[in-house]
Amino acid sequence: MRPARALIDLNALRHNYQLARELTGAKALAVIKADAYGHGAVRCAQALQEQADGFAVACIEEALALREAGIRGPILLLEGFFEADELALIEQHDFWCVVHDLWQVEAIERSALQKPLTLWLKMDSGMHRVGLHPADYQAAYQRLLASGKVGKMVLMSHFARADELDCPRSQEQLAVFEQARQGIAAEVSLRNSPAVLGWPKVPSDWVRPGIMLYGATPFEQAQAEAARLQPVMTLESKIISVRELPAGEPVGYGARFVAERPTRVGVVAMGYADGYPRHAPTGTPVAVDGQLTRLIGRVSMDMLTVDLTDLPAAGLGSRVELWGKQVLASDVAMAAGSIPYQIFCNLRRAPLLYLGD
Repeated sequence: MRPARALIDLNALRHNYQLARELTGAKALAVIKADAYGHGAVRCAQALQEQADGFAVACIEEALALREAGIRGPILLLEGFFEADELALIEQHDFWCVVHDLWQVEAIERSALQKPLTLWLKMDSGMHRVGLHPADYQAAYQRLLASGKVGKMVLMSHFARADELDCPRSQEQLAVFEQARQGIAAEVSLRNSPAVLGWPKVPSDWVRPGIMLYGATPFEQAQAEAARLQPVMTLESKIISVRELPAGEPVGYGARFVAERPTRVGVVAMGYADGYPRHAPTGTPVAVDGQLTRLIGRVSMDMLTVDLTDLPAAGLGSRVELWGKQVLASDVAMAAGSIPYQIFCNLRRAPLLYLGD
């Protein structure tokens, strides 16, 4: 059996969720959209359901899969509904729903809902992706209250640059939000992962930890609270072949690596078809039998090559950690010109094995 696999440490997932709570004192929605960032939404939700205040997904399809798996807690639809007829399913399954556009307000007003909804009213405070214009926010809130279709509303917005700790944009967005919501007495949700870790003064009754749940930092620089995260996924495989090359010999497609000295090359059963980033360059860190070394040459669809020259004990069958507790996913992503969000979400083919049930 091919040795490529991803180990998912559910105890680390629980630790990271509790860290979000500890840092904020707030209620926390565990963001498990996109199949829990590649970690498996159902198993992650099951692991957290005894402690999580709720979950957040992108769309109704993801929410229905959780309900079918027996997840009974609150589930927030972060993109809201795309068609008015989804409101019947939202009511039936007791989903919470983001409202980010006036057409959604109108659809709720026209609906024949029998039970009041829990809505999260989203303001565009400066991200300029989705959200109600600040000038429309108060009126939308009052219209929804007057509709008789709403039981509770949470006020929310989303920061565009909270991962940049020296950038004033988050404070500017906060000021826009506070100005536009004046006079509304309701709970607030502003803090995503970087804001949970790095913006302690931003008010938030609810927080939305995403990437931090999975143990990866959202920051490009070291940050004290992010250093407390525990990596959840370990992507690993084994050495399946070893080559001894003289100086001057190339390795792999395009001869992107040429041996500067006599080199032992280990071939690993892992490639971009598994989700390992194709553009990871020579020098990207890997660990073989617990010792750090480097990727060499171009990543292929099913295989990649690593430098074993200084690891004489390593060879056929040696365990290779592509990312995990020793080789951080954020370091691999940075080397490849990517972000940990993307490399987690790109994971495929390698089976997920769960630890800490």
